[in-house]
Amino acid sequence: MSVQTVTAPDGTEIKRKMHFVGKVIKTTTAGAIVDIGINKPAVVHISQLREEPVKKVEDVVKVGDEVDVWVRRITPKGIVELTMIKPLDLEWREIKKGMVVKGKVERIEKYGVFVNIGAEVPGLVHISEMTHGFIRSPRDLVQEGDEVEAKVIAVSRRKRQIKLSMKALEPKPEEIMKEVNREPRKAKKAASGANGGSKAAAAEDYVPTPMEMALLEALKKARAEMESSSGKARTEAKKKVQELEALLSKRMQAQLN
Repeated sequence: MSVQTVTAPDGTEIKRKMHFVGKVIKTTTAGAIVDIGINKPAVVHISQLREEPVKKVEDVVKVGDEVDVWVRRITPKGIVELTMIKPLDLEWREIKKGMVVKGKVERIEKYGVFVNIGAEVPGLVHISEMTHGFIRSPRDLVQEGDEVEAKVIAVSRRKRQIKLSMKALEPKPEEIMKEVNREPRKAKKAASGANGGSKAAAAEDYVPTPMEMALLEALKKARAEMESSSGKARTEAKKKVQELEALLSKRMQAQLN
């Protein structure tokens, strides 16, 4: 028997993990029946009322209570089963190699950083996967609480491991050098001043630091935002571009000197 679909009054299809605020309309020894506004009752099994064991449904909810619930599954008969235990953003079966995830840095070690991506365990970004450039410590790039984006490079439910890479989403060094040679022209122009020959050569061989690489990436995004916006938003984006260009030029000039 195929699984039926259930739709809300507005036509929205009810899917797993959807969040609702519902009202308990009945309790039984097996759980509770909750009205979530879809013209049919939904059920919460006693095992889904909270993470800790529950002996009696009324110890957790009573008729008339408003509760936060998430769709756990829809049975082949079209019954909506709910849970009051907030589901993980990413379950093991949903985590695939190559997918891009966002998360918050929750722990920093000498060998890398652990990122909470909403899975059962945090993902590890090894220090070698943080950036293409050399860094002495993960703290050279991130701090606890920072939001980061990374690509899944390996996942093992058996080992309970998720390996991530931040540098996989960064431009490669050769791409960065193209940007260095093309974009921050002010730095090169300054470098070809009094000691033109030696400084110009230094500019050609210049290797950007991780901070400069991050600034270049931010500059790219700011330019794209400026080109796609208009009015006040374009003015703000243009200002951001100018600030980033000035900062990048200043940093590079200091290195070249």
